[in-house]
Amino acid sequence: MKITPLDIQQKRFARALRGYDRDEVEAFLSLAATAFEDLVKEIHALREDVERKDDEIAGHRGRERALQETLVAAQKASEEIRDSARREGEITIAEAELQAEKIVQGAHQRFLRVVDDIQEVKRLRIQFQASVRALVEGHGKLLDTFRETGAEDPVEYLSGRKKGSGEG
Repeated sequence: MKITPLDIQQKRFARALRGYDRDEVEAFLSLAATAFEDLVKEIHALREDVERKDDEIAGHRGRERALQETLVAAQKASEEIRDSARREGEITIAEAELQAEKIVQGAHQRFLRVVDDIQEVKRLRIQFQASVRALVEGHGKLLDTFRETGAEDPVEYLSGRKKGSGEG
């Protein structure tokens, strides 16, 4: 059975012959009722405070969960960004290696063309030298022939030789 402060104040005891002093009992009951009432008010206040604290704790727990979820999401996003950056880096490196390979191949092909061109120029030089040598030797033999015949004018010699060779 629950006792309220009002129950204490309204409680009446039966009279007995040698009972307690009525005023003293009523004063004590009044004092007990007041103390009990204060305790009940304090209990109500404490219960309200506990409820408020429970609500605050629930709010804090909710924020904590939200922060944890945010932290997990941020970590996942960070990992995804890191993975994405790594993949992009690998792609960039692969593209750069491919580009470098193309450049090297192009340079090698140009090198081969230059080597071929150099070989062709050397061949042409040798051919030109041989032509010039043959021309110089031919002219040298011609000059030797002019000297041997004693011709002063090579044109006369050549024109006479032609005439002479056709007449005889």
